[in-house]
Amino acid sequence: MAVLSKYIDRIAEKYEQTGLTKHAFSYALVGTALLALTIKVTVPYVKNLQEGSAKKSKTKVNNGALTPLVASSDSDGTDEDFKLAEAEKLLVAQQLKKKNNKNLLEPGLNKEFLNQLSRLVKIMIPQALCYETGLLSVHTLCLISRTFLSIYVAALEGAIVKFIVRKDVKQFALVLLKWFGIAIPATFINSMIRFLESKLALAFRTRLVRHSYRLYFKNQNYYRVSNLDGRIENADHRLTEDISVFASSVAHLYSSLTKPCFDLMLIGLALMRSSQKMKANMLLGPALSVSVISLTAHILRIVSPKFGQLVSEEANRYGYLRHIHSRIITNAEEIAFYGGHKVEMQQLRQAYNRLVNQMNNIFTQKLWFVMLEQFFMKYVWSGTGMVMVSLPILTGGGASGSSSADGNGNEDGQGNDSSSSVSERTQYLTTARNLLISAADAIERLMSSYKEIVALAGYTYRVAGMLEVFEETAQGIYSKATVAENDEMNGIIEFRDGKPIAKGRIIYTDDAGNMSISLRAVPVVTPNCDIVVPSLTLCIEPGVHVLITGPNGCGKSSLFRILSGLWPIYAGELHIPRPVEDKPCMFYIPQRPYMSIGSLCDQIIYPDTREDMKRKGITDDELRNILKMVSLEHIGQRDSFDVVRDWKDILSGGEKQRMAVARLFYHKPRYALLDECTSAVSIDVESSIYEVAKSMGITLLTITHRPTLWKFHTHILEFDGQGSWRFRKMDANEQQKEKFLH
Repeated sequence: MAVLSKYIDRIAEKYEQTGLTKHAFSYALVGTALLALTIKVTVPYVKNLQEGSAKKSKTKVNNGALTPLVASSDSDGTDEDFKLAEAEKLLVAQQLKKKNNKNLLEPGLNKEFLNQLSRLVKIMIPQALCYETGLLSVHTLCLISRTFLSIYVAALEGAIVKFIVRKDVKQFALVLLKWFGIAIPATFINSMIRFLESKLALAFRTRLVRHSYRLYFKNQNYYRVSNLDGRIENADHRLTEDISVFASSVAHLYSSLTKPCFDLMLIGLALMRSSQKMKANMLLGPALSVSVISLTAHILRIVSPKFGQLVSEEANRYGYLRHIHSRIITNAEEIAFYGGHKVEMQQLRQAYNRLVNQMNNIFTQKLWFVMLEQFFMKYVWSGTGMVMVSLPILTGGGASGSSSADGNGNEDGQGNDSSSSVSERTQYLTTARNLLISAADAIERLMSSYKEIVALAGYTYRVAGMLEVFEETAQGIYSKATVAENDEMNGIIEFRDGKPIAKGRIIYTDDAGNMSISLRAVPVVTPNCDIVVPSLTLCIEPGVHVLITGPNGCGKSSLFRILSGLWPIYAGELHIPRPVEDKPCMFYIPQRPYMSIGSLCDQIIYPDTREDMKRKGITDDELRNILKMVSLEHIGQRDSFDVVRDWKDILSGGEKQRMAVARLFYHKPRYALLDECTSAVSIDVESSIYEVAKSMGITLLTITHRPTLWKFHTHILEFDGQGSWRFRKMDANEQQKEKFLH
């Protein structure tokens, strides 16, 4: 800077020789700098406006999506523009979808936010006397103690300056020792405030997580939320990240609001008492400060951006980005086989670009708001504080202990009193200045808390919305995009407020002599309200082994989901035996079985635990016998039942299917729902498995395309893919027709 200043001086001297003064040169230099700054700020803004209007003229809204027009020959046609257009299509589609939902409220400081926050607070603090209220009490006590310490420290600093002015070394040393002594409890209180805030956030998070987990696993909600309802795309992100951020925001906001309120109240009383000692008006200064603060706060509230909506949208986009990552990890093998890395990378880039655009939007909104906020807080309020400090000195009658002369009229007494008056005013000025700094900091934190409250509204909206969806899906209330309009359901599905109503009933029978499964006029309907079969009526008795055939998408697997209770029944009645504790009614085995985390024993007995196994009286020898039934005895010989491995990667596809059949033999249900569960098993092992299952008294309901399994069934259920079906008894020597293979 010094070199630059000398260089400018030399140039100014040269121009001064030509008749141009230094002042005129300085004005020209400053004007040029301001002009350059204005051009630098306005040109990109105007350019962005022109680009935005050009994009709007090149696009049109079609069927709820933004459809780019055919690019002209002079367009750049870059890949980046294509990605942005695709991202805008997705964004507009999501916005239109939200607008179509009449019950959806945008996050913000409104009555709905207060109601949602109140419900969440009742979950975090369930009763008046609990662990959380204890933390809050201790936390509040520390906040109040910190305020008293701040006032006491300000008084000590005023006394230190007073004794410096008086040149009283002894009193100065004593007060300085007090100042050092108060530092130990003050630093401990500060550390305790941060510690208790972290503990409070963790306690709130624990309450919310436990409550959310109870709802998430109630009535198989983990399946219903992701498959039957379309309001939450990424429940994992809301259960982890959103709850954590919400709990931390609530705990931090309590400190940000409580301590400044205590500071303002107690510091205001201290300032009024100091003004009274100076024989000044106690209400003039506080009235001025309240007026200025109220005016600036009103202006900031008017111009404040909608940070709640911005933060909520950022969380949505961040969650969608994580969802794409998890989808790639889950389907990595299929993507690698197809060579689809370019498509997946493009989708990731688009999701990331949308997140970056939203974050840049938030940064831009904060830039101007923070600038205005800092102008009010740093300069307007500082000037108001100077006026408040000076008013008692300029308008007061002096310190209460000062006088013009001593009792004898001694001139030395007048000199001492004058010195004492100066020191008193100096003490007041120092104390008031420190108190005003603390008060200004408290007001600044209160004003900054407004942004935190608005951001908290966004997180409250997401967490409370998640819990509301969990509660509704547990009651069978779903909201998902349908494939047809409401009037196209032919009276099979009834809608209320745009949501399908499950009017069918599941009736559990307790009669030991009637263990049959009966469907009476039950439609097979997918979660998006696609009617696959308008009405299905049949009765399956124990020992009636049913082979289910038909083309793809005809409702074979959908029937299993209805029998298992995963999908709602929109009409008719389903009669099934009531499950007993040690013998389930039905056991479903999919084509791709699930391998849990745990030991070899845990894989066989899933979903039982070791305690359930011991209660049933099943030994390791019986587990080895089960493995032998499915030709997996080599795994039992290689690994003990207690060894923990990543069974999903260790076992082959056929071994996984046989492990799932081993679970069937362990649980011995009345009915087995087999959905292509032996497609990767050899024919000889498959035949042995079916023979063993029948010998155990398990009734088989099988979906398969293998002709070799025909002989193990007594009845056949045929779907034609057009909504019709036929249930009949098989002939003894009947062979599978070609039409059932496709």
